Amino acid sequence: MINISPDIKNLIEKSAIAIATVDEMGDPHCITVVFAKVVSENQILITDNYMIKTIENLKRKPSIALAVWGKDWEKKCFGYGLKGSTEYFTEGKWHEMVESFPGNKGEPCKGAILITIEKIKKLA
Repeated sequence: MINISPDIKNLIEKSAIAIATVDEMGDPHCITVVFAKVVSENQILITDNYMIKTIENLKRKPSIALAVWGKDWEKKCFGYGLKGSTEYFTEGKWHEMVESFPGNKGEPCKGAILITIEKIKKLA
């Protein structure tokens, strides 16, 4: 099992994250998520507030790639690429958790995406 280190957790929870999925034609689709929460040694939770294409892609193929990098990347360039599989929840424990996130106050919180990390690669 892959473990998310405290340093990577800090980056994930305090930085913008690029997430990529693949559409039905095999083309990449990439968006930015500004809030994510590490919920276990190898799992990350993000909210679906306004996603459309990303959710379509994940329902068809639940694979995801993430990239996160340090905010001071111009001084010290470092980051991580993470790959994993996803589960999508519109009710239950994970959905309730994203609804409780302060950043989601007033947002639609359509669903919760639970990402189980299977690979981590240092990018710089």
